[in-house]
Amino acid sequence: MSAGKILKRILLALLILFVITAIKSYDIYKKAFSPNIILSNNEKEAYFFVHTGSTYDSVLKDLKEQNLLKNLKSFEWTAKRKKYEKNIKPGRYLIKNRMSNNELVNRLRSGKQEPVSLTFNNIRTLEQFSGKISQQLEVDSLTLLNHLRDSAIQQKYGLNPYTMSCMFIPNTYEFYWNTSAEKFLDRMHSEYQKFWNRTREAQAKQIGKTPEEVITLASIVNEETRKNNEKKRIAGVYMNRLKTGMRLQADPTVIFGLGKLSIRRVLRKHYEIDTPYNTYMHAGLPPGPICIPDISSIDAVLDYEQHDFIYFCAKSDFSGYHSFAKTLAEHNKNAKAYQYQLNKKRIYK
Repeated sequence: MSAGKILKRILLALLILFVITAIKSYDIYKKAFSPNIILSNNEKEAYFFVHTGSTYDSVLKDLKEQNLLKNLKSFEWTAKRKKYEKNIKPGRYLIKNRMSNNELVNRLRSGKQEPVSLTFNNIRTLEQFSGKISQQLEVDSLTLLNHLRDSAIQQKYGLNPYTMSCMFIPNTYEFYWNTSAEKFLDRMHSEYQKFWNRTREAQAKQIGKTPEEVITLASIVNEETRKNNEKKRIAGVYMNRLKTGMRLQADPTVIFGLGKLSIRRVLRKHYEIDTPYNTYMHAGLPPGPICIPDISSIDAVLDYEQHDFIYFCAKSDFSGYHSFAKTLAEHNKNAKAYQYQLNKKRIYK
């Protein structure tokens, strides 16, 4: 065989090898770098959750069940070569439409998750609070509730079964989705301490109340009105009653003590049921908050309106505002007008 033919064969073999290598390289490129995330309804992005304790197989199962991948095999191919099965990290991960396997694996194995903007408001009980938080974080509602009821944990934060809810200030907080119950509570306590800065502590001291007492009174104000421009006046009524030794006689505390939060009209029979929260029977503040009050309600108590009003009742126009009175006779007149409208609208309980 001539040298020319040998050279041609060598060149042909090299060409074939090059083509095979190119095809394999392109196949590898396609598996790792081609778009493989296909979101439904042409959504641009979504979240994928990796639960605490997840295994590689459980992650694959979730990806498959949620139909996030165009080709599951190509993801497995990429994941194995990047050793993802040894780097499973729980979290809430932002994924984008047409994301490649390489991008997805890098994100999942890095643990670089997107934080949750956690919010809570209009909360009456610890059960409601636990449920609200579990809707936004991985922590189970029962697990969180058990922590809230744990006497050792309550003592850790200087609280008790009645005042435990004082620690939670309604706001927007950033959390990682897989935050544990312990770390969640530690963070909430830290936020509570930040909230009670020198200014608010001085205000509480000036009106002769502890932070827990301020929040307890704020919770009553919060349940009496949703009108922010009325909260300071209502807080002033209750402060006047406390100063004179008069019982608070707050209907929302009676309702809370009965555990029947759907009651719209408090009747005489309700006042006669003895609970720690019945402020018609017991003098002073109830043992703890009857809700988790808004910041506006807390600040309204700290800066309550100074006036001579002792009584108030809802206006008969159902506007959400209240009529205030300095005398019992004036108050009875206002109350009679409101009760007439309740009867007219057939609101009996």
